Amino acid sequence: MPTGRLNMRRIRDVLRLKFGQGLSERQVAASLGLSKTSVGTYLHRARQAGLT
Repeated sequence: MPTGRLNMRRIRDVLRLKFGQGLSERQVAASLGLSKTSVGTYLHRARQAGLT
């Protein structure tokens, strides 16, 4: 199933909360109103791109 475009601001917010603030994936998801699966997907893609 194809995915839609990722909002760069949302990705930055996920990375900032996860690595800058040290929040868990569940806490990041709750803070941004995303599903935990979406947060995990963003983090996985960031790792694949060599950002983390």
